[in-house]
Amino acid sequence: MPASPPTPPGPPARTARHGAARFEDWVHEVRERFARRRGHIPTVVPYTGYGSTDWVRVFCRVLLSKPRSGDEPSGRRRRRPGQESIRGWRSFTSVPVGDVPVVIRIGEVRIEVLADRGGVVDTKIPVELAPGWHRAVLSTEGSAEVEAPILVVSPETDFGIISDVDDTVMVTALPRPLVAAWNTFVLAEHARIPTPGMAVLFERLARSHPGAPVIYLSTGAWNVAPTLTRFLSRNLFPAGPLLLTDWGPTHDRWFRSGRAHKEQNLRRLAEEFPGIRWLLIGDDGQHDEELYASFAEEHPERVAAVAIRRLSTGEAVLAGGRTKTGEHDDGIPWVSASDGSSLADRLAEAGVLTGRDGAGD
Repeated sequence: MPASPPTPPGPPARTARHGAARFEDWVHEVRERFARRRGHIPTVVPYTGYGSTDWVRVFCRVLLSKPRSGDEPSGRRRRRPGQESIRGWRSFTSVPVGDVPVVIRIGEVRIEVLADRGGVVDTKIPVELAPGWHRAVLSTEGSAEVEAPILVVSPETDFGIISDVDDTVMVTALPRPLVAAWNTFVLAEHARIPTPGMAVLFERLARSHPGAPVIYLSTGAWNVAPTLTRFLSRNLFPAGPLLLTDWGPTHDRWFRSGRAHKEQNLRRLAEEFPGIRWLLIGDDGQHDEELYASFAEEHPERVAAVAIRRLSTGEAVLAGGRTKTGEHDDGIPWVSASDGSSLADRLAEAGVLTGRDGAGD
């Protein structure tokens, strides 16, 4: 008898989702139906992306929000479309729209991708662009188009900066369980306090290493990205992508792991930019020092130096203590100080800051 034709493969098996994730999806579905009945429409909230001369990584989130008429009065300064009606606590109460198509146009490329179950888009697009700042145009379901800034890093760039946010560039001074709630629901960006001297440090680094990308890696939620971006701009920090995460349950656990989020993005950046050595900036109140030590051991050729801000006694108590990783004998400069200006001096002594600001001129 002739052999029967092979059975075509069936669809891939879907990973069973955690019960909390199924419950969250049900809540989102109920809220989405209610919001659409009230006339709310999908709105794309753009975030800053990055890339090289032959690809870019684009971020945004799709939320349902109340439409605003063009002549609606507002006492606030006019902001980029898609942000003026979704900010602060509204970014958390707005309903995310998952599994909807988002159209992205950048350069000569136009693609359509699906937002994830939390409404977040994080996608890598092949496209040829010159180094510098560009704009990706985003839209969904007939919504108004919005623009997302994209930083394209030059192939000649060999130095970059990865920095934590809470208690590193911004003073939190609250118990960790309350940090996100307070910063998101209570404080506007003009009421947040920058860490003393950190803007000076970043400005000196920018002068010492022109064109160096600055990437802010935090365990904060995507909801706070527009507010954090305004905070950084207001306090004269260099513009750069925010690598944040989406709160809530995943397919296999109650909450996303902030530590895993940082580990994964550190490794990804090392792979995406093999020619860049990174200055890693953090504080000793979370797991930054431990994470950076592990990354430096795994990729010593990718780390130019590590700068750790030492918290005050009160800040350390509120942060849940200090990390203790012992001495570092990995051959990589490690510096620490309580403020950004002192960190800049230590980095100059280590040779990371050069030129007019460096030591030994």
